[in-house]
Formats: sequence, C-alpha cells, structure tokens
Amino acid sequence: MHSPEKAYIVAGSRPWNRAIFDAHLAHLPGVWHFANKNNDLATLLSSGSKPRYIFFLHWSIRVPDEWLQAHDCVCFHMTDLPYGRGGSPLQNLIQRGHRETKLTALRMVHEMDAGPVYTKRKLSLEGSAEEIYMRADRLCAEIIADLVRDEPAPVPQCGTPVIFKRRHPDQSAVATDIADLQALYDFIRMLDAEGYPRAFIEHGGFRLEFSRAAFHAGRIAADVKITRISQNPPSSATTL
Repeated sequence: MHSPEKAYIVAGSRPWNRAIFDAHLAHLPGVWHFANKNNDLATLLSSGSKPRYIFFLHWSIRVPDEWLQAHDCVCFHMTDLPYGRGGSPLQNLIQRGHRETKLTALRMVHEMDAGPVYTKRKLSLEGSAEEIYMRADRLCAEIIADLVRDEPAPVPQCGTPVIFKRRHPDQSAVATDIADLQALYDFIRMLDAEGYPRAFIEHGGFRLEFSRAAFHAGRIAADVKITRISQNPPSSATTL
C-alpha cells in the first residue's frame, strides 16, 4: 500500500510569487496549492488539508498562532537574521548601504522573525526593488526544493537582534538633504516595485513619482508619472 503524497501550500500576495510557483514549485513531488489571499489560505486549511509545510513568500498579514502551532510555517526574510528583524528589510538594507545580503529561511513563531533557521543564501541587492524581489523568489524556490527533499531541522538564531522599523508611504518623499546622486538613485530603486509607494516629489500642486531609474555617467535617467496631488489616495493606504 502506497503512503499518501505529502501536501504543501505556498502563500504569496505579489504577482511574481504566483509566477515562481507555476514555473518552479507546482511540479515538485507532492500535492501543491497556492494562496494569494488570507481567505484562500484559511479555506485550504479548514478543508482538512494537512500540509507538510506552508511556505510564505511575501505575506503582510499576521499569521495566527494556531496555524503556527499546527503546521511547519516557513517564511523568507531578506536579512542575515537576527540582524534586521522587522519590517521593510529591503529598503532598510539599501538605505544602510548594503549591496548584498542573506536570504534567511526560518520557521515562523509568535515573535516576528525570531524563529529557528533552516538555511541562509547570499542575495544581491542590485537593481530595482521588483528585480530584487523576483531574484529572491527564485532563490526561495531553490530553498523550498531542498527543504522538501531533505526536511532539515531548523537551528536557533544566534547573536544580538537588530530591529528594523517598517516604513510608511509618507517616507517615500524624496528628502531635500539626500547626499548625492548615488543616494538618490538607491532611494528611487528601493521603492520601485508593483504595489509599493514609489519615490516622489510634490511641487506646485503636482506629485512626481519616479521609477525605472538608471544611473550612469554622473546622471540619473528615470520614468516620471505626474498627477495632481488631489488625485492621489491617502498616504496611510499602503505600507511596505
């Protein structure tokens, strides 16, 4: 008699999460499900699904403790934990001058980003935020394949935690005291991803939002979207 196939759930709220799932994860051994909303994930779990792992690629909603206790929930954090626990890791790293980081796969616990670690992999921070997120997701897929195959035991974090604060949309305003063109380029690119509040300047009743920046030969070239300030949604609508 054959034992039943193991089930797995991948949860991701960004479009590139689904693309990575379809291209790299859905065809791995076992039964695979994808959820891009909290309700979809709740439905899968309430239907009697008993996943071996739940992998969270990009998830801004707090996962209930009962799920964490009932399942092996694995998330991926873009810092060398315990350095950089907390929100907006990509933006905090770039603003601190990092050009490379570690992508940490960890088991989720009640305390944010404090769970034991399965593995860490090097991750470049070059390019736009969306390019970095997509690069990270490809690395997540490699890690997931290894976890599914080997089922390693996670190891407790070691060291003194450094906490990052979550950024808010009003912090996307370009500061008047940015030091140089490199700092301005980094500021624009770290916010350049679908669904994120892009770097902006408000002037004369208009809002100028910057994306697709390129830095070369002492100048920045970028796309600029210009709208009347009255047409913009409240800045509290989105967080990083």
